[in-house]
Formats: sequence, C-alpha cells, structure tokens
Amino acid sequence: MPLGVLTVYAALAVWGALIVQGFRTRSWRPVLLFGIGLMLFLNLGYVINGVPAAISSFVGIYDVLINIGLDPATDAAAISTCAGNDCTVWTDRYVTHPAWGAAFYDRFTNGPQFRSTLLYGHIVMNSLVFVLMHVQLFRPGFGAARGTHKLLGRISFVFLTLSLICSVWLASEHGSVAEYGGRLAQFGFYSMAACVYACAVMMVVTIRKGDTAKHRVWAFRFIGSMWGAFWLFRVVLFVIDPLLRNVEAAAILIVIWGSAPAGVLIAELIRRRIDDPTRRQASDTVPAE
Repeated sequence: MPLGVLTVYAALAVWGALIVQGFRTRSWRPVLLFGIGLMLFLNLGYVINGVPAAISSFVGIYDVLINIGLDPATDAAAISTCAGNDCTVWTDRYVTHPAWGAAFYDRFTNGPQFRSTLLYGHIVMNSLVFVLMHVQLFRPGFGAARGTHKLLGRISFVFLTLSLICSVWLASEHGSVAEYGGRLAQFGFYSMAACVYACAVMMVVTIRKGDTAKHRVWAFRFIGSMWGAFWLFRVVLFVIDPLLRNVEAAAILIVIWGSAPAGVLIAELIRRRIDDPTRRQASDTVPAE
C-alpha cells in the first residue's frame, strides 16, 4: 500500500476536522499551521525522494477518485496510461490516471535535467516564501519587530522572484502539452504568476510610500494568492478531476486560471470581515454583569 498517499489522505481528514473546529472557535492559526506543515511534507518529497518518485506519489493521490466508477473499457478524454504504469504508486491497482498526471511524470522523467532543476528551484523557493509569509503574518512589523519584519520581507521577495522565474520558464514549454491544455495552460500559468507577483509588488510599493494600511491589504491578497496557487489548485483539482474526466484538460485548466484569483478573493473577504468596524465593536463590547 502507498503509505505516502494514505498519509496525505489521513492528513486531509485531520485538516478538515481542524477547519470545522476553526469555524466553531474562530481560531484559525491551527488550520494555517497544519496547511504549512502538509505543504512542506508534499514539497520535501521532491527533495528527499527525487522528482520521479515524488511525481508518482502526487499522481497517486488523484488516481483513487478519478477511477471511481470508471469502466476499464472507457476511453475518457482526460484519462491516460503511462509506460510501465510507473507514474503512480498504486502499481497495478490503477492503470488509468489523470492525463495531466501521466504527462507530468513523462515530461520530468524523460525530459532534460534542466527542466527538473527548474522544478526544484520553484519548489524550494516557493516553500520558503510560503513559510516566511506566515512568519510575517504572525509577527507584524510594529515596534521592536519592525527591523526583522522588513528583512524577512526583502528575503521573501527575492525568493518569490526566483521561484516565479523558474515557474514561468517551465510554463513557457506547456504550449505543446495537450494534456495540460496547450497554449491555454501556458498563458494560464503566466496569469497565475502575474497575479501572485502583482500582489507582492503592490506590498512593496505601498510600504515604500509609508502606507501601512494599504500594505496590510496587499499582504492579505498576496497570502491569498499563494494559498490559492498551492492549496486551492490541488484541492479543487482533486474534486473536479473525476467530474470532468470526459472533457480533455478541462479540470486542470480551471484550476490553472482560477486558483490564484480565487485565493485573492477569499483573502479579501476574510480581511474585510476582520476589519468590519461593526463586528469589531461588537467583539469589544463586554456585557454588563
């Protein structure tokens, strides 16, 4: 049994319970911390186990749902096989996979080493940014923390720039990959990178102008774009992949184009809810004895 995949399923169940608890208690730090930890678990697999093993484990996460109710004789447009069935950790249990997953595995196991180097660069740098942005979130730049906050912000911006250079370079090759959606996928990834980077740049612009209020607004949007590009991308794809397996590349294109903007929108709604003066006043009011 693929213990790595089963561990991810168990972790998602725990995370779901934490989210439910978060709605009850209005305490979201455990949810955020667990999401960071699970992100590191997934991404460190590339560094520890290598690209082929990490990709086959990643594809294995999606194999279960996309094969539910699938007739072995069915030739759905968004499913595929891979040579030797090596693109999954399920061995012969599942021999059909999301077409994007089989293409993902093939491109990095049979492609040039530089492609894998770019993937490593993107994953490592993006993981560092993901961690540092939460350090920034939990320790705002007030008082004695101002110098550290500024330094970490500069480091994060450099890491983010390097990460996005790697991702855009990789995306420039996607025009010929029909399983991803071809040119639509290529420009979709460009759009995702632009969404994330625009939020980061606006954070820098606003703080350099001394506008801490606007800096905070763009910080929320940036964090939302990062959560969208990483977690919304993966979770929504997990859900809609089986539903759209008869439409070539539909599921992957939806998350490529929609995950980062959706993350920004969700973060903005959360920020406005936090900043709502009527809610803040109500929470600050202590009922009389």
